[in-house]
Amino acid sequence: MVREGFEPSVPFKVRRFSKALLSTTQPPHQFRNDKTKDSVRETLLGQSESSRLKKFMTYPTFFSKKPQKRLLITGSTGFVGRNLLLHALHDPEWSEIILPVRNQKKIQAQLKLDHLEDSCHRIRLCSVQDNTWDLSGMPPIDMAIHCAGLTFSRDRDPYFQTHVEGSLHLLESLSKSCPLLVLSSQAAAGPSSKMIPLRHENQSEQPLSWYGESKYEMEQALLYHAGDRLLIMRPPMVLGPRDQATIPLFKMAQGPVRFKPGIQKKYFSWLAVDDLCEAILTASKQDWSSLPQRIYFITHPHAITDLELLNTAAAVAHARGINLPLPHIMIQLISIIADKIPKLRRALPSLGRDRVREIFAKRWVIDGSAFERDFHWNAHRELYETLEETMIWLQQSGEI
Repeated sequence: MVREGFEPSVPFKVRRFSKALLSTTQPPHQFRNDKTKDSVRETLLGQSESSRLKKFMTYPTFFSKKPQKRLLITGSTGFVGRNLLLHALHDPEWSEIILPVRNQKKIQAQLKLDHLEDSCHRIRLCSVQDNTWDLSGMPPIDMAIHCAGLTFSRDRDPYFQTHVEGSLHLLESLSKSCPLLVLSSQAAAGPSSKMIPLRHENQSEQPLSWYGESKYEMEQALLYHAGDRLLIMRPPMVLGPRDQATIPLFKMAQGPVRFKPGIQKKYFSWLAVDDLCEAILTASKQDWSSLPQRIYFITHPHAITDLELLNTAAAVAHARGINLPLPHIMIQLISIIADKIPKLRRALPSLGRDRVREIFAKRWVIDGSAFERDFHWNAHRELYETLEETMIWLQQSGEI
């Protein structure tokens, strides 16, 4: 929790990337309002995706004739950012969505796969290269949501270049009046423990990996420079459609043996990606300048175990098999071997010698009640439903 008057110390290597914030001015854009509510939804999302989202959507279903707002989303080709784009296009609050991307062909292919080709009149692309954001020529941005990040790397420096330097460059590119919502990670805080089974925002951070350390340093740097216009959300393990990281889980669930890291049972907080996207958009529409804190955990109210995750994935796949615990020493040995073999590095990115330290922790359980209280939001997707939707998407896209 960030208290009034708190100014986190920022290392010199972070401060040197801080410059005077730049402001931009651009022409307005009017959202096209020439179709009915249902046809617009189906055009933007495709019939199957529209039906899936309609089940839980709580956004307003009318379209105003008045000019609406512009939203910037980074990381729109990644797991969370891609799902967030779907939700934002379904939300009439945003007349135009600005997407900084490195590879325009990739985002265009994803839009086609998600049946969003007809929504291009609401999307504006701009470039990002070497963690530098080119927002010149963009219209005024009403809200920026920063989802971009680096999940796996075999080296330390890329994490800090992406999370710390890249985030500060983004802040410099935005106008001083633009609110910035940043998606961080539970890894920035570190695991919970037997003595403190539920981690809260006001507890001292103890990240275990380079990934967690870089996320924490990113938070501190942005808190130092952005002030009250910043909101940081720390989700736990996120599950849902378009998540490439769950491919090994489902392939293993369909086999005769499911390997469980460690002998003892482990506990995790988790969150469905649709719930996370709705929480992000809910927070983006509120004034958080007077809230008592700037960093929030966000999670499903019920934690799960590693066995529950494996068994539920197997149940979704209608597969039989046994769970086989692997001692930590064996996992550590596998991570060392995987670091030496390029093919294994690509196949097992989460088993790098750095990230594997997070696997050894027995509890990753957080308390999300502060966010629920301050933003009047609750998660309601359940694990089986979320994994079922994930597997269906992976099958339809030919991943499994």
